[in-house]
Amino acid sequence: MQQGDEDKKRSLGGELIIPVAAIVFTLYYFTTIVDSPWTAQVSAFFVGAVLIALSAAFVIRCAVEVRSGKADLGLGDLFSRADITSGRLTLLGVTLGYILFIEWAGFTITTFVFLFVGMLALNRGRGPGLIAVLAAVMAFGGYLLFILAFDTRFPRGPFETFMKAVLGDGI
Repeated sequence: MQQGDEDKKRSLGGELIIPVAAIVFTLYYFTTIVDSPWTAQVSAFFVGAVLIALSAAFVIRCAVEVRSGKADLGLGDLFSRADITSGRLTLLGVTLGYILFIEWAGFTITTFVFLFVGMLALNRGRGPGLIAVLAAVMAFGGYLLFILAFDTRFPRGPFETFMKAVLGDGI
């Protein structure tokens, strides 16, 4: 370790963005479930409480590091060249595409494309065959669980319409 490395504080501001946003979103979410059935409220409260507890623990740990002088609240390397080379920007683009196209393409196709492109980008293009199989299995599993078994209100697209015709109108 060089002399200057000992004095350099770790910047934790960027690491706090997601936990703080999670706490704020969860508190907002709690206000939206007041008219839901009690079973949904209990489930939502349990998951939300765990999320808040974990996020709060992370925030407290960061506060302890800042108070001890080992870290600061700067944003540091929030954005760097690694964001481009690691596939993070591709993942961000694929996520935005998922949000934009899910209503048109439906849950299953959009989920497959998201998983395939996202995993391919994060794996730097290696193993496209295995990634395609994994993405297909996970997207189809999501279809079976969320649309076929639970009949959720996820957007229906060409795949879901085709499967409804194949399986009959009982879905």
